[in-house]
Amino acid sequence: MKSINPDDFKVIGKIDLSKIPTNLFNGASDDDKEEKLDKVQTKLSELQDVMYAHNKYGVLICLQGMDTSGKDSLVREVFKEFNSRGVVVHSFKTPNSTELEHDYLWRHYLALPEKGKFAVFNRTHYENVLVTRVHPEYILNENLPGIEKVEDITPQFWENRMEQINNFEKHITQNGTIVLKFYFHMSKEEQRKRLLRRLEEVEHHWKFSPGDLKERGHWDEYMQYYQEAINKTATENAPWYIIPADDKEMARYIVAKIIWEEMQKYTDIKEPQLDEKVKANFEMYKDLLKKE
Repeated sequence: MKSINPDDFKVIGKIDLSKIPTNLFNGASDDDKEEKLDKVQTKLSELQDVMYAHNKYGVLICLQGMDTSGKDSLVREVFKEFNSRGVVVHSFKTPNSTELEHDYLWRHYLALPEKGKFAVFNRTHYENVLVTRVHPEYILNENLPGIEKVEDITPQFWENRMEQINNFEKHITQNGTIVLKFYFHMSKEEQRKRLLRRLEEVEHHWKFSPGDLKERGHWDEYMQYYQEAINKTATENAPWYIIPADDKEMARYIVAKIIWEEMQKYTDIKEPQLDEKVKANFEMYKDLLKKE
């Protein structure tokens, strides 16, 4: 299998989603991809143990993509070797009444990873410039000053939100949170096949919602807004990676490999050294325990 270079997927400069492939064919078998993923899983779990002891960084993994793009299964497969104390997954749904009493980023601040841990946002703060742009009437639920009707939501409103998101990510990265953002780039045809499979296979019936078809009807709008959001919020401190998502197994491996490769840049993440005075008394401590 061809080696994965994170820079091949990293957004640098303006991108046009219509020109980016949704499938990366490299001739690898599913077994080969699974074997590669297993190796990276193990290395990531060991890294997280060291991070926990180091206790200076948290890692925020942001996953965005259309329905059926493989976000849920990626969380299950990529992070399954982690110690359960080391990773927390948040799936952000429609804001509840308490969340609506605060600004839209409030609930995301609350879910940020503790030092030494990973947090996975499965759907993220970017929903606030994606779903709400396709359905601007949702903004009215936020009860914002000067926004009484949909017509009050101007293009400048969305520009301001992009800037606010950039400032949010800049703030948290400057305070020890490593941010990696992944967009699962799936073709409309592949989504059709996956939705059809949910209807045809009994064990997948529970995954289907008529709302999926409603949102599919807005496909072109979503692509437009995804492209704009990525172009305006791809920064060096919080980079975006566009992952070909038609092949789920390959997408999982690419994401895992990128996380691993990017984490290697943080050479200061090491297990803390034990105090020399404590080490000098090891024999005494062992004798004390043996005498019990």
